[in-house]
Amino acid sequence: MKMAGSDIEKNKADLVVYGKIFTSEENRIVEAFAVKDGKYIYTGDRKGAEAFVEEGRTEVVDYTGKGLVMPSCGNGHAHYSMGYALQSVGTILGANDDADKFLTEILPAAVKKARDTGATTIFGFGWNYMLFKDNMPTRKQLDAICDDIPIYFADEEGHKGLVNTLCLVKAGIMKEDGTVLRKEVRGGEIVMDTDGTPTGFLKEQAGTFVRSFLDNDRLYTVETAKAVMAKIQEQLLSEGYTMYIDGWGNYFYNDHFYQGARQVDEAGDMHFILGLSYEIESWMNIDQALAEADEARKYASAHVVPNWVKLFMDGTVEGGTGFVDPLYPDGHQGLVNWTEEETTDITRKTNEKGMSMHIHTMGNKAVNRAVSAFVSGGKDEMRNTLVHVRNVNDTDWKRMAEHNIYATAGILWHNMPSEASEMLKTIVPAGMEDKSYPIKSYFDHGINMSSHSDYPALSGCPDDPFGIMEIAVTAVHPTVKGDPWWPEERLTREQALTALTINCARQMFIDKERGSISEGKYADFLLVDKDVLSCPENDIHTARPAATYFEGKKVFSV
Repeated sequence: MKMAGSDIEKNKADLVVYGKIFTSEENRIVEAFAVKDGKYIYTGDRKGAEAFVEEGRTEVVDYTGKGLVMPSCGNGHAHYSMGYALQSVGTILGANDDADKFLTEILPAAVKKARDTGATTIFGFGWNYMLFKDNMPTRKQLDAICDDIPIYFADEEGHKGLVNTLCLVKAGIMKEDGTVLRKEVRGGEIVMDTDGTPTGFLKEQAGTFVRSFLDNDRLYTVETAKAVMAKIQEQLLSEGYTMYIDGWGNYFYNDHFYQGARQVDEAGDMHFILGLSYEIESWMNIDQALAEADEARKYASAHVVPNWVKLFMDGTVEGGTGFVDPLYPDGHQGLVNWTEEETTDITRKTNEKGMSMHIHTMGNKAVNRAVSAFVSGGKDEMRNTLVHVRNVNDTDWKRMAEHNIYATAGILWHNMPSEASEMLKTIVPAGMEDKSYPIKSYFDHGINMSSHSDYPALSGCPDDPFGIMEIAVTAVHPTVKGDPWWPEERLTREQALTALTINCARQMFIDKERGSISEGKYADFLLVDKDVLSCPENDIHTARPAATYFEGKKVFSV
């Protein structure tokens, strides 16, 4: 960028940075940039930047030879709000905790804590379906430990729940005397026992329905939300994120996270961009829910963007609830929450309100249905987005590209040992055993793909950008004893950084302001302690931010 001498004098910088700088603008590398009033005013060579230095006033950071300077990262779909909320209000299971430990140690401790604190709900998260499935706890076993306080424990994916009888009674599923009032919830399954009553095991939307009847306002207050926000920010900045979309801003069926976020921002304490999605369930009154999602936009502020409506189209292919074709080995097709007509109508109404769609799709049939709805009912400029996206039919790639349909995806599922991937081959449809979660294909088809971590749903997988980047580049993570899974979908390093930076900004509609190192944009950037563009690829995951900057200010450093 060339600037007249008088203009340079008027624009002496607050900060000048030298080093190897990846801009995320067409893979461009520059030597320096200058920042004034929180925005980049120059990017280019070192000599050009030196003209912006005012002795005694301009801070100069020479990062030459120390690592890589790059835009700060984004996370296109995560549940930090839920993850930290559960730690605050609930009980978290360990990755190796089995059903016996849950019943004999974990649940009794949670009940005691609830009684000691006067809690009206016993809430938990993190049980592993593969460890529990052959010894699934029942509501009667939970009742034997506590029958006078509702119990709800979600699994590690958040797609299943274990409850006691009182929880089902409050939701109108059954009476205390065992009379069954409701056997179905649309988009989910109330698992039934041989005696015709619920076992206490809930799948997909049956779980979200029952959970909506908990004492959520007392369980999750605005003050709790504000405390959670501080913890979220600490994690984000330490990992190198300054933007993310929360996948379920109304997880506790209230607007407390929205309220808390705005209050934190108005106090000047928010140093990242928070996108919020309002989830609508298939059992809800749709028009009322859409009105509530629109109403939640009143909490928008400088760094809070409540601009998305979230739907669950299906569940997970690995859990047998993803909507697929061909069928699963046992002949079923999965669980689907919405018809194409309904999804089209919701998309039309959402886009007309100026909000974007954010749809959880795993199976190829779910992807196809969502794409059709976006094409028929959506506005291309609204960047309607598919989330996760395990399998895509060949014909849908072209439609996604032609209609500006975005994807936020993760190659994190490749982070598994070889024996796990072998086991997976026995439970997923033919042809989907080792062909799932595409990444490179988005770039090949010209589709905007941002990276996500889905934190904390993918326990055991890295959340930080550079752990994710290594999996994207190698199709395996070195901390796991596994073979590369679907190596044809590996990204180049530059593509991985693009997915982590400018592509996330595009998804969030803030790409004119953030996501790359470019004149006029906010100076959100990282000093990375390693050059992840040139270091051995198996060392990428060890990289960490030495410092994170947001709007030209250092907000984290080691």
